Amino acid sequence: MAVNHQESTPLKPNPSRWRTKEFYFYYVCFCLVVPYMFKVTYDLSKPSHPNYPLYEPLLSDGWLFDRQVDSSDAQYSQFRDNIPKLLLLVFIHLVTNRANRRFHWIRSQLRFSLLTSIIILFIFYGASTFKYLFIVSLSFLIGHYCKGSRWNPILTWTFNLLVLFVNDYYDGYRYKHLFGHAFGWLDSWQGVHARWHILFNFATLRLISFNMDYYWACQEEPTGVYKMPQSDKERITTPLNLREYNYEYFLAYTFYTPLLLCGPIITFNDFISQSRYPSQHLSKMYTIIYFIRLVLVILLMEFILHYLYVVAISKAKAWEGASPLELSMVGYFNLVIIWMKLLIPWRFFRLWSLADGIWVEENMVRCMSNNFSAQRFWKSWHRSFNRWTIRYIYIPLGGSQYFAWSMWIVFTFVALWHDIELKLLAWGWLICLFLLPEIIASRLFSEKKFGDMPYYRFICGLGAVANILMMMIANLVGFAVGLDGVKEMLIKIFGTTYGLTFLISVSVCLFIAVQIMFEIRESEKRRGDPKWKM
Repeated sequence: MAVNHQESTPLKPNPSRWRTKEFYFYYVCFCLVVPYMFKVTYDLSKPSHPNYPLYEPLLSDGWLFDRQVDSSDAQYSQFRDNIPKLLLLVFIHLVTNRANRRFHWIRSQLRFSLLTSIIILFIFYGASTFKYLFIVSLSFLIGHYCKGSRWNPILTWTFNLLVLFVNDYYDGYRYKHLFGHAFGWLDSWQGVHARWHILFNFATLRLISFNMDYYWACQEEPTGVYKMPQSDKERITTPLNLREYNYEYFLAYTFYTPLLLCGPIITFNDFISQSRYPSQHLSKMYTIIYFIRLVLVILLMEFILHYLYVVAISKAKAWEGASPLELSMVGYFNLVIIWMKLLIPWRFFRLWSLADGIWVEENMVRCMSNNFSAQRFWKSWHRSFNRWTIRYIYIPLGGSQYFAWSMWIVFTFVALWHDIELKLLAWGWLICLFLLPEIIASRLFSEKKFGDMPYYRFICGLGAVANILMMMIANLVGFAVGLDGVKEMLIKIFGTTYGLTFLISVSVCLFIAVQIMFEIRESEKRRGDPKWKM
């Protein structure tokens, strides 16, 4: 999501530890602790619990074993309720696109894609489509007229940041306020998704991508011939012919239906390149397996929402009398649900894009619970956004040479891009603050220098435990229980003897988990999987 800091890598992988006595002990701990975590959280979600009446109004009728379902997360509930409609739309979109490829109703597939995208845009946003089109056209004009001059990035970034603030301040605008009551009837034509400006943040990333790619293309020596890229990186960095940075291609990219609502994010260069030369990663078998994985994770989410009501508990602040362990489980499973509620829509829309022939990055590369490094965490969480920020913010600001200060700009933008709220700014700055100890420690005690020492893995484990605790606090503030919930949790942990005992126990459990994480990455390294760096 944010930054990519260059790390030293070991010269060779270590021998496997999976069948050592040390790891057999870890397996026993896992078999005892993980089920107990679920039990504690399930007990909090029972109707017999004293706090149940406080959050019961946030529950809805479920379909699994006569259980209520936690539908208090509006973002995921909206997606969940609209899955049948989305499936119908996916079917119609894929069938019409494939039919045009076969029968050539419109010779240019990009033009046909643009026409279908505009129709779907009116279905989604109604009359607000005109506002959407007006804003993106203004951004296009900035890039079109500024070309390779310095004014292009300056005006592009200024305009799009201003749009984020103005959209939020005016709540998407109203025609009757803009042009008078005579145009008020347009406000009633809202489409399926009336609050179009909420998801416009994703459009701003595409607008910036087009203008910046065009800016860099104008500064390159023109070759006149665009050759088939040999790698994904080449698709992103190799400029197109200048005539391809036109309004039609710009709209086809900006309005591309499978990625319109929430990504994953793809750059303009990559999108146009794939429309001409499809990615070699695409295959029917990969798409089918990916579909099965999506179905399984949706079913898992349903099970969790029917049995663990942690979102409702946190929204109702129904933690009166809860122990530090119970509060921590509410916080932890809130983070798990946040990860899953993002994973599922991103996989759904990525699957749609794959079926349509456009390869985009997997946004969630690792499970949330399989992260020990703050730097690596942001490479595997919302990965397409991570790569976007690297290309358009981090590298232009000087890359790793100025990492210590550029990360503050990156995370400030990331926080404001998510939503203009104080708690998200606090989240972004907490992330930066918590990154500093890891950056300093990894430079002073690099694996290249000390990796052969027998104690090195255990020292890293202690640092990783601190990292995990800090990352959990930052994300709980930004996306789950907020400042009040975290404050309550910290008071109960550090203000009582039981709380401090609990903290020590948690740290031991996390240390064991970290050693498993280390070995997972060693296994990836041994088989040559580049994922070990994440």
